Amino acid sequence: MHIAMLSAEFPPRWGGMGSTVFHLSASLVERGHRVTVITRSGGGDPPPQKGVNVITVGWAKIPMEFTRSYGRSALRELEKLNDSDPVDVVHLHCPMISWSESQFRRCSDKVAPVVSSLHGSWLGERDGLIAANKAREAAVWANPNDLAILLTAGRYARFERAAIHESSICVANSHATKADFEERYGPPESWSCEVIHWGVDTSMFHPIDREAADQLVEYNENRLRYGAGEDGSKLILAVGRLAARKGFGTLLRGFAKLQEKAPKASLVIVGRGHLRRRLQRQAARLGIGDKVTIESGMPFERLASLFRSADLVVYPSFYEGQGLIPLEAMSSGTPVVTVDDGPLPEMVDTTVGALFSMGDIDSMSDSMESELRDDVARRKKGELGRERVMSSFTYEGNAESFESVYSRVVS
Repeated sequence: MHIAMLSAEFPPRWGGMGSTVFHLSASLVERGHRVTVITRSGGGDPPPQKGVNVITVGWAKIPMEFTRSYGRSALRELEKLNDSDPVDVVHLHCPMISWSESQFRRCSDKVAPVVSSLHGSWLGERDGLIAANKAREAAVWANPNDLAILLTAGRYARFERAAIHESSICVANSHATKADFEERYGPPESWSCEVIHWGVDTSMFHPIDREAADQLVEYNENRLRYGAGEDGSKLILAVGRLAARKGFGTLLRGFAKLQEKAPKASLVIVGRGHLRRRLQRQAARLGIGDKVTIESGMPFERLASLFRSADLVVYPSFYEGQGLIPLEAMSSGTPVVTVDDGPLPEMVDTTVGALFSMGDIDSMSDSMESELRDDVARRKKGELGRERVMSSFTYEGNAESFESVYSRVVS
């Protein structure tokens, strides 16, 4: 099949969506298909992939409205592509592309049937920001993109409703996302929607091989660099965009409370965003500035080595469509502490980590302390986490599942 993949994010715009589309495309090519990705211009040159053609289109650099302008440009380019190289199925990645019902029909009538991946909802993002504000996360109203979501999510929700009504099949990335769309939009009884959890790169994110000298050197260097080089010290890792919805301010308060029981614990946060200085000031006010390091990003290979060097990964997000960081931790053999809310319990339970009440600092701190207390149990959870990812959350599994979906819509 020739699959047209329409995604506003694609490397070098990585992110969760960009990463999944990149790896899904490669896995589909390995299964004998051809993939054309139509994405936004201006991000730089994409990494070359055999069998994957990438087309970039213009878009208006306006928060939220870019989803409409990119959507219009992508549809025009899609029609040109189909004229010269007929497309069998169109795969949209929502909500970062906004099509009206008439645009969906235009695509279905003139190009090919549409499969819409639901990566989350704008209304869910808005509610996550409201929850973050209630939890006293910093700068909820300061970021232009977050402010646009807060003010206009209701307007752009109508395009998500169009996806429900006009796509041949919708594919949610979690049962929580599917339930969210059902509750908010009341889809018709004929709605065809299934759940396919995204996988992660299990070759990059792998457990430490203690027989490999180079990996042991990396492990020791990482721990020494971030203040966990002494016997009995613990290294906690948190990864994600430095934005209010990700809950890093709440994490800092929980970590400060953890210091009362685990004074040898250190925390490293890795992520780009506008909150770095605010979070550093918050850590200083809490008296943990010397125990917290905030990195503005790093190469994937170094981040992967940090995942397998940490004792624990904490993911305190207030909203996710799915959330890939916990899976990358589990794939690396590192237990996860995350929120008992939304899609996270679909991946994480007490056999591979721990869950805490969203925004509850005491619950978070207690969960972290409990996981750090028992080294043997923590190692076992890391092993089980890797097994879970390998059995249920791989890109190869994603390609097989989507291939089945595509076959149904073109038959």
